Amino acid sequence: MTDTQRTRQVDEDGPDPRSSRAGPTRRSLLRLAALGVVGAAGFGAGRVTAPGAELPDWTAADVPSQAGRRAVVTGGNGYPRDGRSGLGYHEALALAVAGADVVIASRDGRRGAEAVRRIRAAAPGAAVRFETLDLTDLGSVAAFVTRLEDTGDRLDLLVNNAGVQGRLEREEVADGTERVFATNARGPFALTARLRPLLRAAEAPRVVWTSSSRVGPVDFDDLQLERSYDHGAAYEATKLGALLTAFELQRRSTAGGWGITSTAVHPGVSRTNIVLDGPGPDSPEGLRFRFVRPLWQDPAVGALPALYAATSPLAAGGAYYGPKELGGLRGLPGFAVVPEAARDPDLAARYWGVMEDLAGVSSS
Repeated sequence: MTDTQRTRQVDEDGPDPRSSRAGPTRRSLLRLAALGVVGAAGFGAGRVTAPGAELPDWTAADVPSQAGRRAVVTGGNGYPRDGRSGLGYHEALALAVAGADVVIASRDGRRGAEAVRRIRAAAPGAAVRFETLDLTDLGSVAAFVTRLEDTGDRLDLLVNNAGVQGRLEREEVADGTERVFATNARGPFALTARLRPLLRAAEAPRVVWTSSSRVGPVDFDDLQLERSYDHGAAYEATKLGALLTAFELQRRSTAGGWGITSTAVHPGVSRTNIVLDGPGPDSPEGLRFRFVRPLWQDPAVGALPALYAATSPLAAGGAYYGPKELGGLRGLPGFAVVPEAARDPDLAARYWGVMEDLAGVSSS
């Protein structure tokens, strides 16, 4: 397989659920993308990539051996309960089953210990442990990285999975930062930047960023929505931010010779706790969650795009993966549509610079 074939990408990020033309729009995008220029580093290199054939069906059973790889999954303690579970739990489970040395990183030690117990029960002998990490606290991020440095000389895989939706009223974390922005944007950026030396020490390191089929504009004049808060806008802006950061990391890795493969994913619509813990059961999202149950897929399936990006030898740097059925809402992994704003390298560079300032880290 040539480098060009290896990095072909169909940009397919699921439709706006408010649109009744999702199918035709998706097909037209695929036809237009076929006219693009294929670049060896995928979309993250700043070039439009042409679609190849749809990805063949790929499940957790297709995860190749991860023996000898050291992985961190943020927010991986959402073990199954009440018919819901976190995406990160299934990602950590599959990686551990495949032989990786997995660190589950999140705030809740009790639930983290239970997630570890369940994974070890499902995969006796699995190398998995819990480490405390509060992404809203930059001190916690720094302390977590120090502990990783003390226990190993490299990191092969970072899955930036942890995330929240906004509640109906604006909330701030301890240092005054808006909760959704601190968790979904500043925290993962600070963590990834601080882990860069460990990632660069690995043979073929990867970083996976979790976006969403729902993304919205980034307002640089009101990043934390202090003037006008909307819980949906707060979430959607950070998920566009995840795409911008993923692609910019790939650009910088390619230009700087860092050797890091940076990829973005989204899970479609999955039965997690993110809606109930965010805007709540009586919000529009919560009502859809409660009364349109067939739409919401098993989180173990929603985790597959991240597992594909994390482990498949064919996953490309700068690519974007999500479910390939129902316009990107559910199903096995496929290529995802990159929103227009995420295609702008100048916007990505500006966002990266702002994040460096807010996170107190530098990539130079």
